[in-house]
Amino acid sequence: MELETVKIVLPADSNLILGQTHFIKSVEDLYEAIVSTVPNAKFGIAFCEASGPCLVRCEGNDSELKKAAADNALKLGCGHSFLIFLRDAYPINVLNAIKNVPEVCGIYCATSNPVEVIVTETQQGRGILGIIDGASIKGIETPKDVEERKTFLRKIGYKF
Repeated sequence: MELETVKIVLPADSNLILGQTHFIKSVEDLYEAIVSTVPNAKFGIAFCEASGPCLVRCEGNDSELKKAAADNALKLGCGHSFLIFLRDAYPINVLNAIKNVPEVCGIYCATSNPVEVIVTETQQGRGILGIIDGASIKGIETPKDVEERKTFLRKIGYKF
């Protein structure tokens, strides 16, 4: 068994969702879930097929994000994983719709942070063991940090 980390190259001003699903129609169902939830979202989706021709299946409405999703999924190469890059929407806007797609098994992460995926490879194939999402913790928030967090959430419209 081999271990490696695969760095996801996140396009500028985008967020990502990395998950696992189990069926070839997932890429189209994920597309519909995003468009139905946030019609103006820009996105690219890539799905790593784990049987048959074992191709990276791609959809999206933004050519840059679609290509980035495909390139990163190919580099990741883990069966039944999917990667979504989003603009003009946040993961929080579409995550429940994505989780409710019947063939979605789970979500590894949803973030705009740098991401490294811990991957294992056996004779059968490749799989995701875990995610490194962002940087290491530096301490506990102070009262000033609490105020900055609350101000930020109100500035971007998530609290009133």
